[in-house]
Amino acid sequence: MSAPKKIFGIILAGGEGKRLMPLTGDRAKPAVPFGGQYRLIDFAISNLINSGLRQIVVLTQYKSHSLDRHISQTWRMSALLDSYVTSVPAQQRLGKRWFSGSADAILQSLNLINDEKPDIVVVIGADHVYRMDFRQMLDAHIESGAKATVAGIRQPLAMASQFGVIDADTESGRIKQFLEKPTDIAGLEDSPHEVLASMGNYIFDADALIAAVEADGESPTSGHDMGGDIVPYFVDRGEAGYYDMKRNDVPGSSPRDRSYWRDVGTIDSFFDAHMDLISTLPIFNLYNMEWPIHSQAVNSPPAKFVRDSVGRIGNAIDSIVSLGSVLSGTHLERSVVGPWTLAGGGSTITDSVVFDGVRVGAGSRVHRAILDKNVVLADGATVGVDRERDLARGFTVTESGITVVGKGLFIDR
Repeated sequence: MSAPKKIFGIILAGGEGKRLMPLTGDRAKPAVPFGGQYRLIDFAISNLINSGLRQIVVLTQYKSHSLDRHISQTWRMSALLDSYVTSVPAQQRLGKRWFSGSADAILQSLNLINDEKPDIVVVIGADHVYRMDFRQMLDAHIESGAKATVAGIRQPLAMASQFGVIDADTESGRIKQFLEKPTDIAGLEDSPHEVLASMGNYIFDADALIAAVEADGESPTSGHDMGGDIVPYFVDRGEAGYYDMKRNDVPGSSPRDRSYWRDVGTIDSFFDAHMDLISTLPIFNLYNMEWPIHSQAVNSPPAKFVRDSVGRIGNAIDSIVSLGSVLSGTHLERSVVGPWTLAGGGSTITDSVVFDGVRVGAGSRVHRAILDKNVVLADGATVGVDRERDLARGFTVTESGITVVGKGLFIDR
């Protein structure tokens, strides 16, 4: 019997996340809170941990303090078994420069691979919401004999221009072409209305990955990007396989949330992903205990729902409320509320996402809004009710009408 393969995990977490401003104005995109008590990075790490990986590094760069702190406080593994999750900032090992792309991040961090000497390296992004059993993809990669395997998720043909798209050879299991945001492409053979979009998750034979990023680093015309440069390198050599997420069977998943994957790179997609959590039969189920999404344990009392000072009774409908929050005579509907949020009597929060430590004054109204940490609404204040007024106050308002209030702002009535 052959010895088991040694697997090493790399999470790419250095991006700025400009399209998520102002939520990324003071933090890296993977550190953005999600779903009440989580941060986006927790989904990537949880998937690797649940898949049996025990040596994981997170490559960070942009405004990484809160991300580094979250990883160090939350993801503590047993050193007895040489297990760890650790953040690794840009180290300028190849000169006085920062990462110039995701492939360059790996090139500048090859010491991590050389130290561990793995057989296979799993490289994934840090800012997608999904569940995936990487053991199944690993088995498929080893069986295929490919040097690189790209995970693909089926997406509507009309959305092809938003993704890197895999042109798959179903007979050989290899990638014929990797197309970056194509505007004219045929659908899949077995599903003409869909394409196979790259999830940003890759598996490489370690020696092949090292050779690829070293060659890429010497190319003056390369963008030094994993999807834009490294995957095409393997495709051109006939060494790139693909893995259809449709094959992935995550324990505890239901037909409704099986193969769920959401790129939360924009305010609208971030908001929509939260709305996917809150229905009776959610499109993405946070309560799957067979494949839990782990995060930092919040040292807080339970959430509390009480009458306000004049006896008004609040209610919570189709919503998630995190620990430490107190809703006093508040109407809450189709919303996600983070830890330690306080809402006063007669306030209304609908179709909204509220981060940690927000204060909603008595009689205030919040509708189709995202409130970052420690936002304070004065009594009777409104957000998301009057678009023009929100714009005049300097808030971000998307074309679909979602108002975003940055961290720590005070909103007067």
